[in-house]
Amino acid sequence: MKIAQIAPPWLPVPPPAYGGIERVVAELADGLTSRGHEVTLFAAGHSKTSATLETTMFDPPEPGLIGNPWFDAFHALTSYLSIDDDFDVVHDHSGVVGPALGSLLRGCPPVVHTLHGPWNEPTRRYYSLVHRHVHLVAISETQRTLNPDVRYAGVVYNGIDVDDYRFEPTKDDFLVYIGRANPDKGPAVAIEVARQAGLPLAMIVKKEEEFERRYWDEAVAPALHDEVEVFEHVEHEQKVDLLARARALVFPIDWPEPFGLVMTEAMACGTPVVARPRGAATEIVEDGVTGYLRDSLEELAAAAREARRCSPDECRHRVEDHFSARVMVEGYEDVFRAVARG
Repeated sequence: MKIAQIAPPWLPVPPPAYGGIERVVAELADGLTSRGHEVTLFAAGHSKTSATLETTMFDPPEPGLIGNPWFDAFHALTSYLSIDDDFDVVHDHSGVVGPALGSLLRGCPPVVHTLHGPWNEPTRRYYSLVHRHVHLVAISETQRTLNPDVRYAGVVYNGIDVDDYRFEPTKDDFLVYIGRANPDKGPAVAIEVARQAGLPLAMIVKKEEEFERRYWDEAVAPALHDEVEVFEHVEHEQKVDLLARARALVFPIDWPEPFGLVMTEAMACGTPVVARPRGAATEIVEDGVTGYLRDSLEELAAAAREARRCSPDECRHRVEDHFSARVMVEGYEDVFRAVARG
């Protein structure tokens, strides 16, 4: 098939550090190309791919401009103006403007749009129009269940290249947290969980946007102590090293996370996940086998202390079987063939 992949414009594909969507798009573009499809990737400059790369903006916007509607619109419009009837399918991962432009194609070619964000009142209203003209894909059954009022072309879990994650069966005595400085992600909770568990904590944090910096300064920084080490702008190799050596990933989310790629990254390294039973965590983590799903601080801390009971091999195998790039690519191939047949 001839497939267009439209990434968000904010980061290169794959991203040098933080960027879950961009990492997923990178695996898709390369995976589909390796399976004989003709793939054109519309992405930010400095991207690296085995697909044909089209860059709408050579230099991505500054981090503080992530979400800016003018950059979003320019990238999406430039991408769609480059797409003609020769394409069998367009796969859109961009923001609000992308699926709106895809709707105007009226199925020629068909547009598949992956829902990377959460459901709320504005997104429900918007996609109640979009789903009539664009084929929506959910990234978890939880996400799909939370809005049954739109049509879905399918559910395809995000996938990672398991070989990019070092498997480490022997763990050190520390916990790791990876996420944005956002109350829903629970960075302050992670610090308290580690304290109650009596274990050091390594925190890989994104706090580049104004809201993230403000929340960090007001709610997280006051809780820091000598047993917490904070990392920013971490390269993939350093992130994998911390994930592989940690006793457990602490993922105390307090919102219906649509997926949560970092959970699969940790498990690929053989590291169990200690999370709250919210969103897709209930689908990714097999409680008592590849981690623990607990609610209270005390329960999360106890689970962190018990994490060594989880088998690193089971963690790795679960990702290989359900959340690998291979499984994701095959899932999207099924969706693309179905929508191309009409």
